[in-house]
Amino acid sequence: MGSVDVPAIAAYLTDLQDRICAMLEAEDGEGRFVEDPWQHHGGGGGRTRVLEASAVIERGAVNFSHVQGTALPGTASARHPDVAGCRFEALGVSLVIHPQNPYVPTSHANVRLFVAQRPDAAPVWWFGGGFDLTPYYGFDEDCQFWHRQAQAACAPFGDGLYPRLKRWCDEYFCNPHRAEQRGIGGIFFDDYDSGGFDQAFAFMRSVGEHYMGAYQPLLTRRKNMPFGPRERDFQLYRRGRYVEFNLLHDRGTRFGIQSGGRAESILVSMPALAAWRYNWQAEPGTPEAALTEKYLQPRDWLG
Repeated sequence: MGSVDVPAIAAYLTDLQDRICAMLEAEDGEGRFVEDPWQHHGGGGGRTRVLEASAVIERGAVNFSHVQGTALPGTASARHPDVAGCRFEALGVSLVIHPQNPYVPTSHANVRLFVAQRPDAAPVWWFGGGFDLTPYYGFDEDCQFWHRQAQAACAPFGDGLYPRLKRWCDEYFCNPHRAEQRGIGGIFFDDYDSGGFDQAFAFMRSVGEHYMGAYQPLLTRRKNMPFGPRERDFQLYRRGRYVEFNLLHDRGTRFGIQSGGRAESILVSMPALAAWRYNWQAEPGTPEAALTEKYLQPRDWLG
C-alpha cells in the first residue's frame, strides 16, 4: 500500500514545474520565466514562476508550493470535514496559461497532496487536481484531442474514472450565477486516495504528464493564426468570465487566502487584461455566438 512519502512528492512536483516551464519557453520562443521564491508564515514556502508580455504567452504562471499550517481550513476537503482545524501539510503545482492569440485557449492545471495530522489518530492524506481548457474560439479537433488526453490519463486506473472525473470537472468549472460553463472541461478530482498511496501517487503523475501532452500541441497549432481587433476584444470579454469564476467560486483561491497564502502567488492566475460589457450578446451565426451555443455546453467530446 505504501506510506505517505512527502519527499518523493516534492521531488516529482519540482521536476514537473521545471519541465512545464521549459516546454512553455520553447513554445513561446522569446520569453523566460522569472522565479520568485517565498516563505509561508506557518512553515515552508514555494517558488512562483511567471512569464509575461511575451511572444505567445501574455501571462503564464507555474507555481510550486509546499506549506505547513496549524489549522486546516474547512475548504480543503469536502470528504474529510473532521480534519478542519488540524495541523496540515500541503504541496502542489498549480498553473494557468493566458495566451496572446485569441485562437489559443487558456489552460489550467494543478496536482496536489494534503496531509492532515489528527491529534489521536493516523494522518489523513489525499490527492487532488486535474486540468481544464478555456477556449475563446472553438475547434472540434482541439476539444476532442484535449479529452482524449484526459481519458488516457485516467485509463490505467479504471474504465469508469474518466467519465466520473469529466463530469466532476463540468460541474465544478462553471459560473452558476451566469448558468454557463467556464470552458470545455477536462478532468477534476479531489479527496483521492484510491488504491493506497503508491497507486494514488501514480495517478497524480499521470495527470501531470498528460497535461503537458494535451496543451503543447494546441499551442503549436494555434499560436501563429492571424487575428484582429474583433478577436482580441472578444478574448478580453471572455476573460472577464474567467476572473468571475476564480474570485467567486474557486475553492483553491479561497483555500489559499484562508490559509494565509501569498496573495501575489494566488492571484497571478488572473489574466493581465480582461473586460466586461453590460448585457452584451454575440450576433447569431458568428464564431463568438458558437462559443456559448456549442462549446460551453457539457458534452461527450469522445462520442
